[in-house]
Amino acid sequence: MEKKKKRNLRKEIKHEMKHHKKAFIVYVILRFLILVTLVLQLIRGNYENAFFCILTLILFLVPGFIEKKFNIEMPETLEIVIFLFVFAAEFLGEMQNFFNIFSHWDTILHTINGFLCAAIGFSLIDILNRTEKFHLNLSPFFVAFVGFCFSMTIGVLWEFFEYGSDVYLHSDMQKDTLVENISSVSLNETGENIAIHINDISSSAITTGDGTTYVINDGYLDIGLIDTMEDLGVNFIGAVIYCIIGFFYVKNRDKDSIASKFLLRIKEEK
Repeated sequence: MEKKKKRNLRKEIKHEMKHHKKAFIVYVILRFLILVTLVLQLIRGNYENAFFCILTLILFLVPGFIEKKFNIEMPETLEIVIFLFVFAAEFLGEMQNFFNIFSHWDTILHTINGFLCAAIGFSLIDILNRTEKFHLNLSPFFVAFVGFCFSMTIGVLWEFFEYGSDVYLHSDMQKDTLVENISSVSLNETGENIAIHINDISSSAITTGDGTTYVINDGYLDIGLIDTMEDLGVNFIGAVIYCIIGFFYVKNRDKDSIASKFLLRIKEEK
């Protein structure tokens, strides 16, 4: 039994090296970097970063698991982008603090996420649309629309996760934003439902129960709302970009289209 498993593993590796050579090289390089970092973090006793290394390694296995479990062929371009996306989010973003070093790092990742999720949602409905036993004949617009809805749903679920992590685990996944202008009915002393608008907030202060005061310069500290809406906004942009490309792909079935390089396919029986 063990010999059979080893033979199957060797076959899978040979298949990846032959048909997805570039993706395999990217996978090996990134995996090596993460394994070296994992060892260093364990030696230094930094178990939080070690956890992120292990999480990244697990996420790297997801594409292969999906291909094997659901008999789906994943294009090489999509595999490479997924590997780089996971590496950029977990390894560079969390461990190397790119989220704070580069102000638009999170925005870029959420845009790519919108694009990738739209591609996956688009693929799923396109597979059903082209499978004879389901007898579907959906229009290109509807296929693109479902892909868009799938992407936005994933984006919303992720924001739920970030919010839950911040509330219950006291993290700061929904990054704070300094704002200089606010409008709120809570500031209306008459109790009327009329918002009071304040311009050019120079500073604000937070006082805790033990008397500690934190002074915030250059504005009012928004605790996640703006970050969430910006994330969903760029997710929307990424999803729309792919769905427009995908719409024309379904109409023309151009194999050289960018959309085709991100579409999942059912593996052909050998």
